[in-house]
Amino acid sequence: MSPNFARRFRPLIVAAALAACSSQREPAQRSIDDIDARVTAASAEAARYVPEQLMDVRDELRDLKTSFDGQDYAAVLLRAPVVMNDAQALTGAAAAKKAGLTKTLNEQWASLANLLPADITALQSRLDGLAKKSKRRLAEGSQVDAVQGALREDRGLWSKAQAAFATGNMDEAVTIGKNLQRRLEDLAGALPPMR
Repeated sequence: MSPNFARRFRPLIVAAALAACSSQREPAQRSIDDIDARVTAASAEAARYVPEQLMDVRDELRDLKTSFDGQDYAAVLLRAPVVMNDAQALTGAAAAKKAGLTKTLNEQWASLANLLPADITALQSRLDGLAKKSKRRLAEGSQVDAVQGALREDRGLWSKAQAAFATGNMDEAVTIGKNLQRRLEDLAGALPPMR
């Protein structure tokens, strides 16, 4: 190529390069916007159920934006389909994790709902028996009275757990139920043995 030829066509070559770059800018911006919208739509559930996966996709999106800001539109267009796929997977991954947790919570609640009322009744029966016997023994009687007061509070906790279950707040219902189960075990352990 002669120097004259290069000088004459240099502006055309630069213009063609700029046009090619410019033609990739809009699709790259659209890709980023589409991915951003998908991540935003999935964020609430993904943050709760698959936070690490959400963070990874946000990192990938940030990298795309960095490439875009550096005017590397070709890199954005090359990587965007993979990032979009990862962004679309957030919704399914969050739904699957939520379904698994819901199943586990339902199973735990069913177990607690079967055990705790019986545990409360058994503890109350034991308290009633001890109260009759401990009239003669003042020290045991005061211990029985303390456990009786704690059991009244525990009945309130059980009502709170049932209310949480009724409103669909399984996580709270199970958490309260597990705490109540531990409290009942502690109360039973604090009572003197039946003689």
